[in-house]
Amino acid sequence: MFFASEKRYEQMLYKRSGKSGLNLPLLSLGLWHNFGYLDTIYNGKNLLYKAFDLGITHFDLANNYGPPPGSAEENFGKILQSGLGAYRDELVISTKAGYLMWEGPYGNWGSRKHLISSIDQSLKRMKIDYVDIFYHHRPDADTPLEETMGALVDIVKQGKALYLGLSNYKPQQLIEANEILKSYNVPCIIHQPKYSMFERSIEPELLETLDQLGIGCIAFSPLFQGLLTNKYLGGIESGSRASKAHGFLKPEYITEDRLEKVKQLNKIALQRGQSLAQMALKWVMKDARLTSVLIGVSTIEQLNDCAGYISGKDFDNEELEKIEKILNNNPKQN
Repeated sequence: MFFASEKRYEQMLYKRSGKSGLNLPLLSLGLWHNFGYLDTIYNGKNLLYKAFDLGITHFDLANNYGPPPGSAEENFGKILQSGLGAYRDELVISTKAGYLMWEGPYGNWGSRKHLISSIDQSLKRMKIDYVDIFYHHRPDADTPLEETMGALVDIVKQGKALYLGLSNYKPQQLIEANEILKSYNVPCIIHQPKYSMFERSIEPELLETLDQLGIGCIAFSPLFQGLLTNKYLGGIESGSRASKAHGFLKPEYITEDRLEKVKQLNKIALQRGQSLAQMALKWVMKDARLTSVLIGVSTIEQLNDCAGYISGKDFDNEELEKIEKILNNNPKQN
């Protein structure tokens, strides 16, 4: 049995997603790579319990998360049944569909067949009646946008999701998708792009588009798969994401240039009284158009460290200029 901390809402801050009525914590937890069958459910349970005790109410999944695909949702469902589910009405559970999940022509992309089947499978794996947010995971150039958006609308109207989100859409795709959804009075309330100090492609146009449309933004990989933390200051350690065969942070991504930038950024973080991860999260959230940052962790220590960014001080102009000089990747200037 799990009894949540009575102080869970004292240290977390929440922000409304776009023009919707849904508030999300400034720090959300993703179950991408540390909650599948290759990881222990005991560790996953402890991480989720601790996250909720810290006021993290939003847990983000997808049908293909694991590994193997589907296992993260199954394990999350078991953890809900073990005690966390008693707080279901305090939780925001999101899942997605659009990447390869099963073999054949219907296990991928954005057809009505794929999306309807996917949400039904996800709900069954998690043993819940609905998700709070259901995303289309990526655009599908071969399926009419009207079909994809129509399927999402029906999922909401069938009570299988409360809100809709989109992920990895480009600005013009978002505009067109949003127009279709608005015509059904079922708006997109949030978009999930990749965004970090090392990945800034959303800055010139996407963030402005989201702001104009009144859609919230939650950044995934804000720590660049862990590179923007202390763990790689001395190279690749055993057990890190870069050392795992199934991980997405490949050793070739850890270049000498990036490692040198990480070391310089870490010096600024220490001067601010923060860890590198805390500063990197604070940097992403400095833009008022961001609703939340989505992290992945494998230990309680990492979770506590990331949560500490909430109380960090704002950047002054001198700090921001130093960081820009180190990064040297501002898309508005390059």
